[in-house]
Amino acid sequence: MNFSEVFKLSGLLCKFSPNGKYLASCVQYRLVVRDVHTLQIVQLYTCLDQIQHAEWSADSLFILCAMYKRGLVQLRITVWSLCTKSVSYIKYPKACQQGISFTRDGRYMALAERRDCRDHVSVFVCSDWQLLRHFDTDTQDLAGLEWAPNGCVLAVWDSCLEYKILLYSLDGRLLSTYCAYEWSLGIKSVDWSPSSQFLAIGSYDGKVRILNHVTWKMITEFGHLATINNPKIVVYKEAEKSSRLALGYNSFPQLRAIGTLPSAESKYEIASMPVSLQILKPVADRANPKIGVGTMAFSSDNYFLATKNDNVPNAVWIWDVQKMRLFVVLEQLSPVRSFQWDPQQPRLAICTGSSKVYLWSPAGCVSVQVPGEGEQQGFSTRAQGRRRVILTVHPQHLWASRLFPVHVTSPPPIVAGMGEEVAPSDGRQRWGCASPLAHPCTQVIWGYIHLVTLTFNLMTTCLSPGDFQVLSLCWHLNGDSIALLSKDHFCLCFLETEGVRTTFGQLGDHT
Repeated sequence: MNFSEVFKLSGLLCKFSPNGKYLASCVQYRLVVRDVHTLQIVQLYTCLDQIQHAEWSADSLFILCAMYKRGLVQLRITVWSLCTKSVSYIKYPKACQQGISFTRDGRYMALAERRDCRDHVSVFVCSDWQLLRHFDTDTQDLAGLEWAPNGCVLAVWDSCLEYKILLYSLDGRLLSTYCAYEWSLGIKSVDWSPSSQFLAIGSYDGKVRILNHVTWKMITEFGHLATINNPKIVVYKEAEKSSRLALGYNSFPQLRAIGTLPSAESKYEIASMPVSLQILKPVADRANPKIGVGTMAFSSDNYFLATKNDNVPNAVWIWDVQKMRLFVVLEQLSPVRSFQWDPQQPRLAICTGSSKVYLWSPAGCVSVQVPGEGEQQGFSTRAQGRRRVILTVHPQHLWASRLFPVHVTSPPPIVAGMGEEVAPSDGRQRWGCASPLAHPCTQVIWGYIHLVTLTFNLMTTCLSPGDFQVLSLCWHLNGDSIALLSKDHFCLCFLETEGVRTTFGQLGDHT
């Protein structure tokens, strides 16, 4: 990864444009638009008040900025046409968690409404905002709705007090109703697969239920058990690096001279079965208890589903969708704040509010220390250096790790296992993987690997690892960079993808 310098940010408002050419960020009342490749400012706008929400138009030509503090309460939706300058009004919108949903092609909009103490859904044609369909829903308190990616089916679900999800066609016909249980807290999250073949429903009982697109019946359910004892499941546990491994940084005098040696870095270790995950006991007398599956996301190729059970806050569960089974569990040292899939390949980025970003792929997983925040004081130079990391790979997944190119530089030598040199210091590129460590289920690759290489720019003044706390992240459309967002700053990570996508293309053999 190449890390950009750090830029100011407010409210975690930083978004790539849909065409991938621009990056918009908000700093108090200013909107800054940068070129993605050069990060130079191309537009700077000033608003009347602090920006609290920003959204790109689908064609990347316009940016909407919302200043809620200056808003007025009105029980209607107003639609402004930026082409004809006409204005349309839609009455009776319902204030709920997810009350508006557009189809991927932008042709239709579904809106949740509340009329005469009953829930309704209206479907509008976005070209002229004419009403296409209007129908009532059999819900007590509609909580959200979402179109399938193909725009053919609309999912509507009830509040958490009643487990009910309804599926409607574009013309308003009720296709199916699903209810898993009664008299308990129900649906907490819903997510469609990119192919529209599966609908994942996360529940307060700690399970994910998968519905198929043919019969709309449940085909399987995924439980999030606190103890894992299946040897076919790989559990990666984050652990702090030992001081012995940190001694390798003595070979980088240019980093040591500017005071940028990492502190409290971590790596992944493969846990031995059985594994007991850390459980958070919910507070019974408070609203919105931290239980149930609150976050889910399918990978772009439909191969994997990542989930988070809120009462196991430090773990991310990755499920094999083809074989409908648990594939990998990642247990972090801190509670997981956010995760997001690479739009181009099965690669998951995770952040926990620490100064690290974590990447998982079928080839293994890695913990990456993010350079700290800093300000230039007068004229300052940059020091570039390569940073060694540990890529942890389970033997089941070595089909992928064998194809990563190992770049050998001198000094230092490439080290694998218990200090064994596995490559000469002639600066040439070699293909292969390292020998196992003492743990029979662990293989660690030392070297400059395309997935985990960290060629980063370090400001020579006021930089200290641990300052940049990653609270959220978002991928670029091409999957070649990630925007890392902290409370007051953001930076970009540019990933080296050469030689990786060929490996990820062989997912038929990933087990």
